[in-house]
Amino acid sequence: MPIYEYRCDSCGFQKEHLQKMSDETLTVCPSCNANSYQKLLSAAGFQLKGTGWYATDFKGGGSAPAKSEPAATPAGCGGACACHPG
Repeated sequence: MPIYEYRCDSCGFQKEHLQKMSDETLTVCPSCNANSYQKLLSAAGFQLKGTGWYATDFKGGGSAPAKSEPAATPAGCGGACACHPG
């Protein structure tokens, strides 16, 4: 069952309600009994499980990233130039 978040426009009371998708939308505020209780639009909370692109491409446990080799010193540079910081 999804969790819906509601807020009262009159008193500002806010609460989450566990409801069936087929249940009527709540309209009466449980705090002040005003008829201004409205369902809020919020982000869906779900988690991808099982196999698929997420589990195989982005989860940990894969091979370690390749190590980069140190840059070679250009000929005539000597290592004391702007291309070799301090």
